[in-house]
Amino acid sequence: MAADLGIIVERALGAVTIVETTGISAIGRVEGLGDLSHASAVFSRDGRHAFVFGRDGGLSAIDLLEGRLVRRVVQAGNAIGGAISDDGRLLAVANYEPGGVRLFDAATLAPVADIPATYGADGRRSKVVGLVDVPGRGFVFSLYDAGEIWLARLDDAQVPTVRRFPGVGRLPYDGNVTADGRFYLAGLFGEDGVALLDLWAPEAGVRRILDGYGHGEEPLPVYKMPHYEGWASVGDLLFLPAVGRHELLAVDSRSWTERARIPVHGQPVFAVARPDGREIWVNFAHPDNDVVQIVDVPSLRVVDELRPGRAVLHIEFTPRGEQAWVSARDDDKVVVLDTATRRTLKEIKVDKPSGIFLAARANRIGS
Repeated sequence: MAADLGIIVERALGAVTIVETTGISAIGRVEGLGDLSHASAVFSRDGRHAFVFGRDGGLSAIDLLEGRLVRRVVQAGNAIGGAISDDGRLLAVANYEPGGVRLFDAATLAPVADIPATYGADGRRSKVVGLVDVPGRGFVFSLYDAGEIWLARLDDAQVPTVRRFPGVGRLPYDGNVTADGRFYLAGLFGEDGVALLDLWAPEAGVRRILDGYGHGEEPLPVYKMPHYEGWASVGDLLFLPAVGRHELLAVDSRSWTERARIPVHGQPVFAVARPDGREIWVNFAHPDNDVVQIVDVPSLRVVDELRPGRAVLHIEFTPRGEQAWVSARDDDKVVVLDTATRRTLKEIKVDKPSGIFLAARANRIGS
């Protein structure tokens, strides 16, 4: 079944390995996907097709059951990810060059509409980051250069309606939406704090929260930007990687105030919740990227530390959380761990693996 399948990005070769999680095995491989140095993927509603967004602007549709590339288009010069609409009919791609969002028919990859990310009196274009789907056939994204958040509605896909929220802060570098699709958060690189938009009441505008957390009390070198797309949500807590800090920030999602700062091994990149919410698994930026730490949610402290391989780039749990799939780029392998015992169940040979995306994401908002 497609629901048991997923892909592993081979970032150096422009390919993906197709895997299944029941037998923990690689069952196929698809090449010719272009520059996958910063690739991400979403899935069709039935989980059969993976849509891969490449850094070179490539958008590829892959049939997981047949193990083949269905079609591919190069829609921009430089892209940073994408999303699929809640009805599964539209794909949106976030572009650096030219700055903006382009929309495509998910069945054919035919172009549908273009949303240029223009700002300023001279109509400059901004890089677009943090693109996610939201309920009501919509997408939300941030304009890195402009310091804005935009909400696009696609009731008429060929004529999108766009609501702009300017002045959210300097250099929003990534964003994500809460699991219920209500709150969009954009991390700020140019200043301390986070921008928050309540999609149930967008007329209230964007709030600034967590001022003073961002870069911390003193400037620190940032070796890799953390990913808000990999934040962890457990009950009324969000766990956010702190920019440039060796800390994980626990945020109360009712009051949007800081609950705790959890000291961790290095600069966190992804913070991923085990599906039952008991643990947060965290990986780190270079040079501390051979470690995965496990945070116990009730105590808000690190309770275990694993070394699955060199250059851990991504962590993906199976839907019920019994397995954790971990990519170790510099060891050319993906390590599959039993989350209860922490023991290795299997290692899969993959050339320079990075992102791991399982088809179960098809059923989640913002994934």
